[in-house]
Amino acid sequence: MPDVPPNEDSQNDENLGQVSEVESSHVAGDEPPKTLGFSHAATKVKTFPQSPGVYLMKDDAARVIYVGKAKNLRSRAGSYFLKAASEDQRTAPWIGEIADIDFVECESEVDALLMESRLVKDIQPKHNKDLKDDKSFPYLMITTRDEFPRVEVTREPKEKGVKLYGPFPSAGALRGAVQVLQRIFKFRTCTLDISESDERWKWFRPCLLASINQCTAPCNFRIGKDAYRRDINRLQTFMEGGKKRLLKEMHEEMLAASKAMDFERAAVLRDEIRMLEKLEDRGELDTHVQPEVFFVDPQKGLTGLRKVLGLAKTPRIIEGVDIAHLGGGETVASLVQFIDGLPFKPGYRRFRIQDVDGIDDFRSIYEVVSRRFRKLADSGESFPDILLIDGGKGQLNAAMAAFRDQDITPPTVISLAKRDEEIFRPGDSEPLRLSKSAFALRLLQYVRDESHRFAQHYHHILRSKSTFDR
Repeated sequence: MPDVPPNEDSQNDENLGQVSEVESSHVAGDEPPKTLGFSHAATKVKTFPQSPGVYLMKDDAARVIYVGKAKNLRSRAGSYFLKAASEDQRTAPWIGEIADIDFVECESEVDALLMESRLVKDIQPKHNKDLKDDKSFPYLMITTRDEFPRVEVTREPKEKGVKLYGPFPSAGALRGAVQVLQRIFKFRTCTLDISESDERWKWFRPCLLASINQCTAPCNFRIGKDAYRRDINRLQTFMEGGKKRLLKEMHEEMLAASKAMDFERAAVLRDEIRMLEKLEDRGELDTHVQPEVFFVDPQKGLTGLRKVLGLAKTPRIIEGVDIAHLGGGETVASLVQFIDGLPFKPGYRRFRIQDVDGIDDFRSIYEVVSRRFRKLADSGESFPDILLIDGGKGQLNAAMAAFRDQDITPPTVISLAKRDEEIFRPGDSEPLRLSKSAFALRLLQYVRDESHRFAQHYHHILRSKSTFDR
């Protein structure tokens, strides 16, 4: 049901000025309806386009009472006029006030997210003010005083030395947008204190975001301070609604680079322009980041893991492995990847177990770990900070045997046994038992359950395929 999300727009500011006055040629229904009411709005919403945008609910005095974003305007806005909306405790108290509805189309779901934030902040509709779980609103924060500014989602924004965008009541949608935008602007999200004057960073090994071309790796001086800040300035222009201006500037810079025979720079700009022009093709918000089903606070979970596991630094990347069996015969495995405590779906992997006959979880884990980390080691890619195995001590020992036989130094490897939620560590005879409410345990459960879900999904795909192949 309703996400109750605010946002800022990546379209031009003129649109926003007109929309905030409610009457606008950019919203549906230029002619005021003769008869307002719930049934009128329910009929009107059926004419909405099936494209991304923002919808505005109005009362009988034409006041905007709720603003929401949508990937599909007709479907999302139309859901408020179904029976389920009148029975849902989040919407039932106020949907009877709806007498009219309008919309603003956006080029992409990210654009809709940003426009929604700005409209809610400007109009302050009365039914956009309830906070889910009584948490503070999240913001997107850019640390402008850093030599290499970083981007993060925070519920406790600083007052100085930062540029803030928001608030965004939907934290999951905001994190999804950050991951989509990171593919274009390639900013860093880590907490490293990078200084251009410290030559030690030349030998620092970047994280996996550099390997998959989603960060320009200032931590390894792969990009200079001026060039990196240029990318951050572009991100800020986009966040402030200057998408058209940004594209014009980038086109001009691309042509200038081409004339100067700097074809490498021109090619980079060409690719970034294409990504911005086709932003909707870069992914969907709910694909990149799942809803916070378990109410996990990612940062508290990671900080807790650092403490309970005795790590030298707060972990950023966690990978989880799980095994599933296809009808007692074929065995499959999943590997999920979390970055900064949240699912990173481009990093998910599936494996068909090749060298194990019948059901043998230990040997299956041995094979998956061997294949995964042999490939990472041979290609020089970064290892995760933590590898989480679904299971008990036997599964953990199988994973450690894979590292030993491959002659690979392992990252931090642990297993989580579902029965009593015990954490097993190499060399420890007794498991680690955490409070059921501990943030660290909740995060590990999130990773473990997601790896199980992903393995079962692969299991079902193969089972369906085997059925149709007969």
